[in-house]
Amino acid sequence: MILNKIIEKNISGKKVLGLFIITNLVYAFMLMVTIPKTMEFANGMKLLDMMPTGYDFNYVNKLFSSLGDIGRETYLTSHIPVDMIYPLLFGISYCLVMAYFLKKINKLKTPFIYLCLLPIITGIADYSENIGIITMLNSYPDFTETTVNITSMFSVIKSISTSIFFVALIMILVLVGIKFFKKTSNIN
Repeated sequence: MILNKIIEKNISGKKVLGLFIITNLVYAFMLMVTIPKTMEFANGMKLLDMMPTGYDFNYVNKLFSSLGDIGRETYLTSHIPVDMIYPLLFGISYCLVMAYFLKKINKLKTPFIYLCLLPIITGIADYSENIGIITMLNSYPDFTETTVNITSMFSVIKSISTSIFFVALIMILVLVGIKFFKKTSNIN
């Protein structure tokens, strides 16, 4: 399988750690800079990217109206460009993080490898969400309910796949911990 070959070439500890750090630096930048900068114009409303259960036409219309011209431009030119880098980094680095820990418990060459696809699904959903947001921002106030519904669906897919991934990762980390403690207790 192609996925196995790509993963096995790229799961050295240094590479995984480096990608993990870069990914989380970009995420921290979004959380501390681009999201707050955009939210200054939102009058307390959440940005679409930050709504895991989705949104409807009225919410998007109200948000974009609250943002005003400058806020919508900030969303489009400040936050979205960084958020077009993050999904790729998230998909690759967390795919490799999962693979790295699966290898530690000898489960990489099993159906568990499909857990590595979850962050890639998340990244694709995030890109689809971003394209929808860009489309709506560029066509405001003339965006359609269909565009809102499709974009919202991708926001929900992004949040569900992210949640499933992190639950699975926590379970894998528990298994790694158990294996480590069994190994160290056998040494003593």
